[in-house]
Amino acid sequence: MAMTLDLFIFIILVVGWSLGKAVEVVKLPGLVGMTLGGILLSLVFRYFGWVPPSSFSEIEPFIKSFALIVILLRAGLGISRSELNKAGWGAILMAFVPCMFEAITVSLLLHFVFGWELLQSGMAGFMLAAVSPAVVVPSMLELKAQGKETHGVITTILAGASADNAIAITFFTALSALLSGTGIDTTQTTIMLPISILGGVALGLVAGFLMSWWFHHRHEHLRATEKSLLLILMALALVRLGNSIHLTALLGVMVSGFVLLERSPRAAHEIASKLGKIWIVAQILLFVLIGLSLRPEQALATGFMPLVIIGVGLVARSLGVFMALAPTHFNIKQKLFCVVSYLPKATVQAAVGGIALAMGLSHGQEILSLAIWAILITAPLGPTVIRYFSLHLLD
Repeated sequence: MAMTLDLFIFIILVVGWSLGKAVEVVKLPGLVGMTLGGILLSLVFRYFGWVPPSSFSEIEPFIKSFALIVILLRAGLGISRSELNKAGWGAILMAFVPCMFEAITVSLLLHFVFGWELLQSGMAGFMLAAVSPAVVVPSMLELKAQGKETHGVITTILAGASADNAIAITFFTALSALLSGTGIDTTQTTIMLPISILGGVALGLVAGFLMSWWFHHRHEHLRATEKSLLLILMALALVRLGNSIHLTALLGVMVSGFVLLERSPRAAHEIASKLGKIWIVAQILLFVLIGLSLRPEQALATGFMPLVIIGVGLVARSLGVFMALAPTHFNIKQKLFCVVSYLPKATVQAAVGGIALAMGLSHGQEILSLAIWAILITAPLGPTVIRYFSLHLLD
């Protein structure tokens, strides 16, 4: 039995909000309850034979993209140039060193130990390597609001996690194109990857300068809500343009927020406050949908081998974090906090975990299982350990 669209969204919001509040009573982050609410709804829907409305499948990608845009804008608006200068090389290295450590380690493990074809191993590696900004960024902004920022630790994580996510998606997309036989070869991919990343940054710089110029000249004539709407529309257009010309637009979205904070701080703070309110609804939709997309039986279909791969990958990521932070002045406690903050996975894994299976690749089911296990383990655990260790590792 198919539900109407309004009833389906109503159920998602009610269940997500209720369970989010329920788990906060026992000192767990709300997104844990939201994700569990999605899993519970999935089981209930299948038990009673209910199916989401067909029209929802058309707007679901937009909802997830919108939520990700909101969180990346919040990340950019939360990073000032002075804080970024204080973070120094650590923020830049955290953007790609841990991601590459995990992706390459997982790829080599799947290729040489489990006998996977190299390109599929690479797809799995970069799918798994993406940290979840939807989990990390709100946690960091909350800690920042509590005055926990010391020596640029939180800024380093904010900037690094957002860029890490975009870089992992870029490599995953490139490998998918190679496997799908779209005419792109390895040489073209090698050339296009840095162009894609640098082009995404350039798009964000241009968009940020244009928006800051507009807000500077029209500040008194626009309400904060209108400014927020214009920035979101700009970010949506940026993502659309970036996807059409194969640039890392998600990285550009974060950069545009950073530029806006630097050049028009009054407008940036107004918008950040409004985006925080929008995120209340957006996170419910995002994490309930992530829970709805999970199929525990699909995770069990390949046994517990994914747990070994995920564990090895997280160890490699942790080593990558220490390597990235080697040039910094962080003490061992601060570095350990960066390690635990870089563990959560959810957004990218939920979005692209099923692509390999849809492409008909020989290891598509295993890649999907890796995505599901990664979300089930790290999405609930990540914000919990971030909150706990912030009390003991951040002075």
